[in-house]
Amino acid sequence: MAKSMLRRAFKSFSLSITIFLCVLFLIACLSPYINPANWWFFAFTGLIVPYLILLLFFATIFWLIARPVFVWIPLVCLAFGWQQVEVSFAWHAGSGFTKKKNAQNFRIVDWNVRSFNGLSNNADSKRLVRNEIADILMKIQADIVCLQEFNSSTERENADNISLFTKAFPYYYFSRDYLRNAGRYQSGSIIFSKYPIIDSGKTKFPVAESIIFADILKGDDTFRVFNTHLQSFKFKKEDYADIEKIKDQDETTMSASKNIFKKMKMAFTRRGLQSDIVRNQRDLSPYPAIIAGDFNDVPSSYTYFNIRGNWQDCFLKKDFGIGRTYLSLAPTLRIDYILADNRFSVKQFDMVDEDLSDHMMLVSDLRLNK
Repeated sequence: MAKSMLRRAFKSFSLSITIFLCVLFLIACLSPYINPANWWFFAFTGLIVPYLILLLFFATIFWLIARPVFVWIPLVCLAFGWQQVEVSFAWHAGSGFTKKKNAQNFRIVDWNVRSFNGLSNNADSKRLVRNEIADILMKIQADIVCLQEFNSSTERENADNISLFTKAFPYYYFSRDYLRNAGRYQSGSIIFSKYPIIDSGKTKFPVAESIIFADILKGDDTFRVFNTHLQSFKFKKEDYADIEKIKDQDETTMSASKNIFKKMKMAFTRRGLQSDIVRNQRDLSPYPAIIAGDFNDVPSSYTYFNIRGNWQDCFLKKDFGIGRTYLSLAPTLRIDYILADNRFSVKQFDMVDEDLSDHMMLVSDLRLNK
């Protein structure tokens, strides 16, 4: 009798948890449609979508075994939010990546290079980062390179990064979002190309950086490449320490949580506005276009859905898994993207960790359809 009551109590508790997860997941499914510039709360729920999907998957298995009559609850919920499932996981196992390029294709790279600071605290190692990144891009046979957190300076010979890269990529357009020392130090996003750039331009965001474009001529074809870096959470060392306090339930957890929450809310709000600007520029392109960049937001977000629209996500087309691109904080942060409109064919895609940045390098081979 006692065992029977215990089983019923456990099933009731499990059912309550399942319903709670379903409600939370359905709320998170609204995040792609609600601009966080107006309703920032929904942006927070988007961050936990991959975990909710996995938990609902396990709930489906549990109820299939424990009481099949309830299995429809997580199943219907997952079916309703299938769009979120679809962008959270890629299913092309074994696609592979061939270093040799087809002559009809071009290879594009997207990479947040972390201001060439590398991951080592050793000063000598840091000085080598810029050269190592340039060498990697040449070895990988890139044709077009979109870099974020790029910097260059004319104050020192070993800091003139533009000259270092133009040996392999003679054409470029640099956003120069941040200028210091009377303009001798510049940083922002940059597009390098082996092919001629026949036009270029920049649209500034209300705060911080911008979206830039370069119209590239490959043979008889012209296409537009966008590069952008959207608002980050701007976490500093003390913020990461605060995150550890939250994890460890430190006595200063409340204060730490407020600090983190405030920065995240600001970033979500700004990205909502920035993504509208990016989408508008995307829609105005007179040519077939590609958007590369660090969106600082996950696939379940308004930012991603707004910018992508019905375009192709190169990762989803040719890779497998969750596709983590940011190597700190959490294992589910895919925040860097290469998106191509439907006039391109995505031939290959890969993500490479060169241990030189806290972001993965994204590489894709594309072909413009005739």
